[in-house]
Amino acid sequence: MQKISENIKELKPFEHKTHRNVWLRFLLVAFIFIVYSIFISMKYGAGEGFLLSWLTWSFFVLSTPIADAGFLLAFPLRLILKVRMFTSEIYITIVAIVLNFFMYFLKPELYNKTALLTIFKHIIDQPFPMWIIFILSAIGTFMSVKFGDELFDVVKHEDREFHQKHHKKHKLVFMVFLFAITLVMYNILLNKMGIEIG
Repeated sequence: MQKISENIKELKPFEHKTHRNVWLRFLLVAFIFIVYSIFISMKYGAGEGFLLSWLTWSFFVLSTPIADAGFLLAFPLRLILKVRMFTSEIYITIVAIVLNFFMYFLKPELYNKTALLTIFKHIIDQPFPMWIIFILSAIGTFMSVKFGDELFDVVKHEDREFHQKHHKKHKLVFMVFLFAITLVMYNILLNKMGIEIG
């Protein structure tokens, strides 16, 4: 407990521009998750709302090539316990998989409650080719948290700025590539489901 309190005292969330951006991103994601959880709980009740909120969270952890859903847990763990986000993201991914394993067999009807979870269930139901989405998402997510860890590891602000600029272009190109392939896979899935966008 003493180590945790010392780590909290060391936190200087708005000291550097990079830290400000990360904190604002975290607060935005946390706000969206809380508002969504309240809305879904009001619609379906506290019990089902709780499960639906975490199933939706697991969708974003497993099926999108960004780390924002896992970031809800990985970022505080990095700041308070000094656990690398890459490491915590591994455990977060395992938790999301285990959650869906149980819900898929014990409460499959939950996946029909929202459009997002219906799409998620269709992905789970079709290992080939739809699980490619899981693979692409994992690559994008772990690349994002690795980049985030590297920014935290750089001590000096000017070094962090250099590191950020140096890696930004490569990361952007790769992430656009991942997003493009993922969107193609989602388009194939939606067409199979008879859903047209646009």
